[in-house]
Parts: sequence; C-alpha cells; structure tokens
Amino acid sequence: MLWEDVSCGAALRAASVFIWEFHRGCGGQWNAAQGHKHTPSERSGEDVDIILTRLREVKAFHRFPPALLLQICACAFYECLEKGITLFRQGDIGTSWYAVLSGSLDVKVSETANHQDAVTICTLGIGTAFGESILDNTPRHATIVSRETSELLRIEQREFKSLWEKYRQSLAGLLAPPYGAMESGSNNDKKLQRAGKVLRNAILSRHVGRQFQPQCCVGTELVDWLVLQSACVLTRSHAVGMWQALLEEGVLNHVDQELGFQDKYLFYRFLDDEEEDTPLPSEEEKRESEEELPETILLLAQIGPDALLRMILRKSPGQRTGDDLEIIYDELLHIKALAHLSNTVKRELASVVIFESHAKAGTVLFNQGEEGTSWYIIQKGSVNVVIYGKGVVCTLHEGDDFGKLALVTDSPRAASIVLREDNCHFLRVDKEDFNRILRDVEANTVRLKEHEQAVLVLEKSPRASTLGSIKYTVISGTPEKILEHFLEAMRMDIHHNPAVDDFVLMHGVFMPNSQLCPLLLAQYPFCHFFNISSFIQTERLEYALNSKRRALILALRWASTQTYLLQEEPAAISFLEELYGSLSNDSRILRALKDFVPDLEKIVKSHSEEAKSMKKKTLIRQFSNGEERLQKKQPIRNHDDILLKVYCGDHTYTTIRVAVAATGREVISAVADKLGTTDELVLLHLSSACEKQILKQNDVSVFSALSINGRLFACPRDQLGSLTPLPDQEGPSAGSMSTFELMSSKDLAYQMTLYDWELFSCVHEHELLYHTFGRASFRRTTANLDLFLRRFNQVQLWVVTEVCLCSQLSKRVQLLKKFIKIAAHCREFKNLNSFFAIIMGMSNPAVSRLSQTWERIIANTIRQVRHCRSQPFNPEICQPNKNQADVRGYVRKLCVIDNQRALTQLSYRMEPRRT
Repeated sequence: MLWEDVSCGAALRAASVFIWEFHRGCGGQWNAAQGHKHTPSERSGEDVDIILTRLREVKAFHRFPPALLLQICACAFYECLEKGITLFRQGDIGTSWYAVLSGSLDVKVSETANHQDAVTICTLGIGTAFGESILDNTPRHATIVSRETSELLRIEQREFKSLWEKYRQSLAGLLAPPYGAMESGSNNDKKLQRAGKVLRNAILSRHVGRQFQPQCCVGTELVDWLVLQSACVLTRSHAVGMWQALLEEGVLNHVDQELGFQDKYLFYRFLDDEEEDTPLPSEEEKRESEEELPETILLLAQIGPDALLRMILRKSPGQRTGDDLEIIYDELLHIKALAHLSNTVKRELASVVIFESHAKAGTVLFNQGEEGTSWYIIQKGSVNVVIYGKGVVCTLHEGDDFGKLALVTDSPRAASIVLREDNCHFLRVDKEDFNRILRDVEANTVRLKEHEQAVLVLEKSPRASTLGSIKYTVISGTPEKILEHFLEAMRMDIHHNPAVDDFVLMHGVFMPNSQLCPLLLAQYPFCHFFNISSFIQTERLEYALNSKRRALILALRWASTQTYLLQEEPAAISFLEELYGSLSNDSRILRALKDFVPDLEKIVKSHSEEAKSMKKKTLIRQFSNGEERLQKKQPIRNHDDILLKVYCGDHTYTTIRVAVAATGREVISAVADKLGTTDELVLLHLSSACEKQILKQNDVSVFSALSINGRLFACPRDQLGSLTPLPDQEGPSAGSMSTFELMSSKDLAYQMTLYDWELFSCVHEHELLYHTFGRASFRRTTANLDLFLRRFNQVQLWVVTEVCLCSQLSKRVQLLKKFIKIAAHCREFKNLNSFFAIIMGMSNPAVSRLSQTWERIIANTIRQVRHCRSQPFNPEICQPNKNQADVRGYVRKLCVIDNQRALTQLSYRMEPRRT
C-alpha cells in the first residue's frame, strides 16, 4: 500500500502499514504478524467477524446498519501511524477516506503554498472521519499529522463512492468535511439514547398491538401508542416529531434507512433490536422504564416540534404540504436575520428554504474566493468568519446570516466560514431562488433616497385599499421618515383609530421614547401668525392645521398608553409639557385645536404629579408570590429596587440591593463587592433538579426568570460541578390538605381569580414586546409578565404536589374532586388562567397515572364540569366569609415541588405499577 504523499520517505519508514484482518493477542494488543497474509478478497468469514468486533467498539459506528458494517469489513484497510507522521498535505489530490479508531491527529491549514506556515486549527479524535473530498476529486483542504500513535480505517475512492451511493444517509452523519473535532458525547444525546430504551421496554412490557414485536414496529401504531400515553402529546404530528427526534439520533431506524418518520404503515426498529438475538427486557428493566416513562415523554414532547421542523425542511420544496409551509413560515417569523423582510417575502422563502446540518466543529462551509451559490441563516450553533491574512474577524451566532453579498454583487466569497462548534444547523437559500425572490420583491418595492442613501423602504400591499388606491407597508427606514410617512397616511380619528393604536404599541421595537419625543415635536409645525386674515386664505394654513391635528392625536394616544412608563423618563414629561404650551398658544388663534387642550392638560398634570411623587420614594420590592400577601399587588417598575438573595457554593448567601432592571454583570459586581472578593464569579440559575443555567452578563432582570424553586448562585467557574441545590428547594415534604380542605371551593376559586387579576393588571402590554424581542435590547424589565406566567406554573405544580403528597387513597380521591370543583368555579368566574393550570396539573403524568384514584365517583365529577357556565367575573358573586383573609393568604403563597422526577417517584410510591 502506497502513501498518498510519496515525498514523505520518513513516513514510509516510521509507519506500520498493515492490511486488515488481525487476531487478538495478549493484553488486547493487535497481532500484526498475520496481517500481511490476507488481502480483502482473501478474507474468510472468521476474518470478517474479527474485524466486525473491532468496529463495534467504536461509538461512531453504532448507528451503522449491519449490512454497511459488513461491507466495510470486506473492503477497508488498516493503518497505524506513529506520532508526528504526515498522512497527506493541503492541496494533494485525495485517493482515500479515513476514520479514526484510536489516537488523535492535528489538522493544519496554511494560507500560502508554504507548508511551513501551516497552523493547527483543530484535532481529530476517536470516531471522527475525513477525506470525503474524494467524492468530487477536489484537493485536500488541510494537512493531517498524527498527534500520537493512531489507528485509522481507510477506504479507497472507488469502494467509498460505492458505499456512499448506497448508504448516503448513514455515512453522512459520520462525515466532517473537511475538519472534525475531538469526540464529546452531549448530555442531550445520552438522554435520547436512554429515552429510546425506556420507550422500547415500555412497549414490549405492555404488549400493545400485534405489530409491536422486538424486530419491527409500525409507524401508525407507534404514533397511536404515544398519543394515548400522555395529555402532553397534543396531536399526531406532535407525536411524529417526537419519534423523529429518536430517528435522527439513530435510536430508532427505518428498515430502509429513510431519514423521515412517517405516520404510515411503514416499519421501524429500535437500535437495541438490530441484532436478531437481542433479549427482551428483564423485569427490573420493565419496572425502571415504567417509572421513567412520564419524564421521558415530557422530554420528547419538548424537543419534538424542532425535530418535526427539521424533518419538514429536509423535504424537497415540491414535496411540502400546506401545513408544512405554515410550520416553516412560523419559524421564519422568529429569525432575527429576516426581521427586515415583509411577511410576503417570508412566505416565499418558506417554499424554497433548505435545511443543512454539519456534525463537527472545524467544518469549512465555504472558502474565501469561491463562487457564491447560497445564502445561509444560522438556526443553531455558531461559525467563525475567517479572512486570509487576518484570521478570525468575527463570530456569527444563532439568527445571524451570511453569504448574501456574493449573491447580490455576483462576486467571489469575501471570507471563509468555519463551524465554531459541533452540530450546527443552517437554513439555506440557493442562488436561483434568492435572485427570483429578490427580483419579485424589488418589483413591488419603493425606495425613498436622500444623498444616495435609502431612508424609507415601502412594499406594495397585495390588496388594494377600499378606494382602489395602492397601499404600502413600511419595511424599513430612518425613524424620522417612518414617523413622517405614518402621520401623512393616518386617518384623523381621535376616538377609534386602530392604526394609531398599533403604531403606539409597536413603536418601542424600532423607535425608543427618547427618539420619538423630539421627532413627534418636530412634526408639530410652529407657525407665527402675524397676519391671520391673509394667512387663512392660503392652503398652507390648512396643511399646518392637519399636521398639528395628526401630531396631537398620536401624542395623546401615546401618552395614555404609556401610563407609568413615561414617569420614569423625565424627557418624556418635558416633551408633553412643551407640546401643551405650544397647543395652548395655538388654540387661542386656531379654534379647531381647542378640543385637544383639556385632554392634553389632564395627561400632563397626572404624569407631572406622579413623577414628582416618585422622586420622593423608591420602592424596595421582594420578588415572590408571598409578597404583600393581604395587600393589592402593585406593578414592578424599572426604577424600583429589589432585595436579592444570591447563594454561594457552601449554601451561605448574601443579600444585595439592585435595580429591578439590573443586568447579570451588575448583579455579579454587587455580589463581589459585598463579599469582598476579587475572584471572577459566574452567575447561574440552579433548579431543584440540579440543572445549571449560566446567565449572560447582559441579561436584564435576571431574578425574574427563575423557576418556582430556583435560586441564584454566584461562584468561581471551577466550583460549578460541585454545586448542589439547597434543602428548601426540594419543596414541602407534607401536603397542605388539612389547611385548605375546610375552605370553600368557591372561596378558593374566588381568591385565586382576584389574585390572578391583580397580577394580570400589573402587566403592561410593552412587556410582551420586550419578552418577544429580548428585554436586553431595551434594558427594560418584564418582571410583571414573568410573575403572571410563574403563577400559572405554580398553580399547576400545586395540584401535582398536593396529590402526590396525599398518601391515603380515600383522601386523594376527595382531593381530586376538590380540585375539579375549584377548576369549575374558576371557569365560572372566567378565570381561564387558573382553570387551565389546574386541568394541566391533573393531566401531569404523575397524577394521570394514578388509576386507582381516578376510578372512584368519576362520572359525577365529569357531570359537574359539564355544568360550568360562562359568566363575566363579578366580585360580588361570592359573599366573603369570616375566614376570607386565611383563604386569600393561602392562595397567594402556594408551596410546591417543581422537580418532575421527585413528583413521579412520589406517585409510584403511592400507587406502584400494576403487574
């Protein structure tokens, strides 16, 4: 066997090159003495079995079907390289494909033809593969040098092309063109592998359907079974996505190696059943699978929609259904790189966008100087932008796009794009589709330019207005021109004008108040009327009057909608006062403006007085549902301060006082100052299940995103692995049924409704915008919205906690009946928030599996739910009892367990699995 780089004489002498087929020697060493005796055509069945055993020890080959492994055993060669051996050089024409069986190799790249300039960009570890450039006979992109003694599997070009044509889907997952990285199995991969085992064992233990045999399962039957297991599986397509997640991981395989799971009479096989002699699950494995099944289904329910989207994107555009296009379009609506495009363009893109993924960090997506053929959007992961002579100039992350310039200007790629991490996903639009969509967009686009720069971009609406004139939608522009265009097009109706309301609501996305106020003031024309009699005759007066009216209508709606948000901005109050002064002067001359004076005067006075009172006091808030238990809930505002507990690794804590909108960086700084430490600290959220989430330095209101029993920790990075939850994060060890079982179900529902309404009324609509577009961009808190969402989760977990902590069957039955009654009254009070929270709590796997509990007086409870009536909430509907304060205090401070695994274990402790 000849080396690809024949100039490396030292490599020929140093490397031990052996033909495949080795017998095991003592101590697990390879016996090379017999390796020269057999060429691939001379290998016996015993030889192939020995090689197959060796391949199965490599994790990267676990997903390969047996037929592919056997063909590899029949055609592959073995190579062993000592440390420092050059396998091939950048620019060589390749003749073989390689996979790493042991050891590691460095990947070196040179920007010039001089190999002395090569620098190491990554390392190939066990299970990585390289050399697929032989598929199109392109030169090698890098130089490969053994970092240590390494064993390689080699397949020559002709055989590899043959395998590629037949087993493209299986081999594609192993390719890392042209650079791989050290292998590191992700935690999510391990979870999915375990999920496959749990589902397989659960299916076999229950013997559901004749089709569920160890060797094959039918797609429709798998979907049927999953839908019946839990209420969290919403639809059949949701179940398809859940199975697709396992199919992508190789835990489940189509018998014909197809990549998409289908809800059809097609056969699938679990990875554990690939071998004919795979044993059935033991009784212990069955028991463990039954216990883990609810949590496994919850995991798959969360990742199923993303897997479904990937499956749809892998379809060719012509195979996508109407439902498929809607799912893709909904995804495109949330991509940052497409925010400037109209919905019409996004719908066009939905029909042509293609999914592309690469498994290994170091993969070069395209090289500087190549022809541009596609535009890319990062859906998952990150990439480095590399320019020859400069190195990495920037890093692009999820939501960013690249590759557009070469398509627009029809010029070569200006930089190389290299994957920065493993498992990156992209959305790709090819050149032909890109040009067609852009051409259609440009034909319906109007651009207003000043000094050769576009200051306003409008797109023709697909539908004409009621008068038959063309309507335009604003795509982008400078704040000045956007406001100017809106005022010119708006109707002058102060009482009912949806367009004005929409503008007022959404202006914060593209134009903060600090910009809007001076721009709006500039749109209120200042006219000096020295000669009114002659001026009135001119058209200029009418134009000025209409301009003033439009500016006043918008200002009044803006001020009434902003409410307390304006009180935090002195510039906004100054703007209102200046506008009021100008209006007062104008109204003495222009009687048509007098109707605006009282409304603007009222707003200015109320905001000014409130702003003055706010300067005298700063609220110190506690962010918890138990705060001010018997007092009406007040909105949390940006200028408020909060007392925040931040814990250390030894479970001690420090209390800091920071602004509600404080960033992670500011919290860390305050903690370091309080502790007097110079160590570099990391701020993280630690859940009761010991899940750790490191918070970013620019995250705003970091405290408000904590889970129900979550806590903030600050510690050096090297202590992250040893962090454990606090004992009180586990939640209560005993239920509170004895406390609330004597309380009226109607009283409980009433107080829950009052509290839900207080929380909801504190939420400003702009918090929805901050939540959607990222509050870090606005430096605004969404604490009120977070509290409202947190309440839903708390009520849901309250139901599960109380049921799972009630050990007596008879009391548990009474408890379920009480929850159903509370839900019925919440529905009667129009409180859908608590109604659905209770229903979802009873649908939680830890509760829904309690068959003994659900089998007692159930028909009666269903009848009660059916008699729920839809009536507006009226506080007088329930006359307060003497213990209303106790009820009110109880419903505002619910103690719960938020660890699903702990709840499931409690559930099985009360009602073990039926044999």
